[in-house]
Amino acid sequence: MSETKAALLGKTLAELQKIAEDFGMPRFTAGQIASWLYERNVGTIDEMTNLSLKNRNLLKEKYVVGASSPVHAMHSADGTIKYLYSAGEGKYVEAVYIPENDRATLCVSSQVGCKMNCKFCMTGKQGFSGNLTATQILNQIYSLPEREKLTNVVFMGMGEPFDNLDEVLNALTVLTADYGYKWSPKRITVSTVGLRKGLERFLTSCDCHLAVSLHSPSHLQRKELMPAEKAFPIAEIVEILHRYDFSKQRRLSFEYIMFKGVNDDISHAKELIKLLAGLECRINLIRFHAIPGVDLTGTGEKEMVVFRDYLTQHGLFTTIRASRGEDIFAACGMLSTAKQQQKDIKEL
Repeated sequence: MSETKAALLGKTLAELQKIAEDFGMPRFTAGQIASWLYERNVGTIDEMTNLSLKNRNLLKEKYVVGASSPVHAMHSADGTIKYLYSAGEGKYVEAVYIPENDRATLCVSSQVGCKMNCKFCMTGKQGFSGNLTATQILNQIYSLPEREKLTNVVFMGMGEPFDNLDEVLNALTVLTADYGYKWSPKRITVSTVGLRKGLERFLTSCDCHLAVSLHSPSHLQRKELMPAEKAFPIAEIVEILHRYDFSKQRRLSFEYIMFKGVNDDISHAKELIKLLAGLECRINLIRFHAIPGVDLTGTGEKEMVVFRDYLTQHGLFTTIRASRGEDIFAACGMLSTAKQQQKDIKEL
């Protein structure tokens, strides 16, 4: 049985330098490889034509580029495209391309399934199947047909990024480094339910924006919606966030899915104002996309506007996120679940 070759995609410059050193190649070869990967988007090592034939053949003994095209795509009437990528035999992850005026955002996944088991999340219903590598995270961008149109990336797809922080940070390094994609950290947002073990490391390791999934200001209610609240209470997360400066370029936001009759009363708005007092932040109100087997329904448009206006009038900058892709397995995790269950999903 032949040995599986490792991927070059997702490697940092330091990792590529180690590979070059191991093969006895000049140190500058690492920079050449990085350029072929992250500037020229090559599909094979043979395309790296400023490497000698000998060095290309050496690399091919143990490595491949490691890019793989999406296996399925669903197109929404509003221009949103949900892509499905293979993450190993019988495993799939989603990336969602969202064009809007002069912006184009890609929502990427960091894990296959998720351990957090939030009540309202289809991905959590899958359970946890494994962490994505930096290769698999970046491949969602690398192999995206609309890659050249991208202006922003959000880590808000399947999985909890801080539960796979090593690989996520490697991917962020490549995205922002001079040898990589050269993206400003202002173009990238990473979302978390609030894993304390990763929060401080993330905030000290990079300058990307942070989004915290909040969904209720009440400890007891949030615990019912999000089991992670038991170990990582939102009050403690907010206390940590007060130690960092969000008044300059880095942005802090809180995601708040609104559930009818659950977390959408003005009393909840008052508790939010109290909880987040003194933090430089914004609130993103999100419409709920129903998922099978969950007894939650979304708050109506009129009620969301009232809730938004109350928060804004009391000093919390609040927006209502536009719903996108409602006609194509809108909720995160639904397409990959359908594929795993082979429900009317054929590969491209």
